[in-house]
Amino acid sequence: MRRVYISPHFDDAVLSCGGLIYEQTRQGMPVEIWTICAGDPPPGQLSKMAKKIHKEWETGTAEETVRLRRGEDREAASRVGAGIFHADIPDCIYRRAPSGALLYTTSIFTPWNPLEKDLPARIAAILRDRLMPDDVLVCPLAIGGHVDHVLVRLAAESLERPLLYYADIPYLLNRPRSLAPVTAGLREEIHHVSGEGLRAWLDAIAAHRSQVRMLFKTERRMRQSIAGYWQRARGIRLWR
Repeated sequence: MRRVYISPHFDDAVLSCGGLIYEQTRQGMPVEIWTICAGDPPPGQLSKMAKKIHKEWETGTAEETVRLRRGEDREAASRVGAGIFHADIPDCIYRRAPSGALLYTTSIFTPWNPLEKDLPARIAAILRDRLMPDDVLVCPLAIGGHVDHVLVRLAAESLERPLLYYADIPYLLNRPRSLAPVTAGLREEIHHVSGEGLRAWLDAIAAHRSQVRMLFKTERRMRQSIAGYWQRARGIRLWR
């Protein structure tokens, strides 16, 4: 059975599950990471928010940024042995209305724009077209309320097939009290990750250089934070 990790952005699945992905591929399981918001940015001026985010990532134009992040994703996935698929939906900071107006200009932790009411169905169609009957689908809990994470979870749930859920890192680390509301009615299970798996996980996250700077300030802090998270259960928690 193929394991398919649904990643709203290029880094989410590796950040949250990199150690488990490594353990599964080492055991010979086929594993793929499908990044949903991986599409080319539409033309036009960026918002002040997007420019600020690019500054934190230390990247250039929107086009350059997406190319860079795709490369980081390929490197990260190779470090844990996973295949990748990039969908054609742009990140929320780039998405526009038919008029050309940007949809998200002040926050990414916000309810989705009413003009995107059909986006969960579009995402679900992308997933449905690629999924095979025996695939095990793993999707984010959407801890923290990032609009793209929420849309991806809704899309996955609309498929009406069994799901596993992962805790969104680093949002769980930053907002631990946000876990309970999004796991109500779900059953937790712990999947062991070895020390070797932890090292591969850390190295895979480090491949997302632009994101490490923003999320953890330094690679050293990232390694300390993720190792501390792993230490609590010597593994990764999933919910079903």
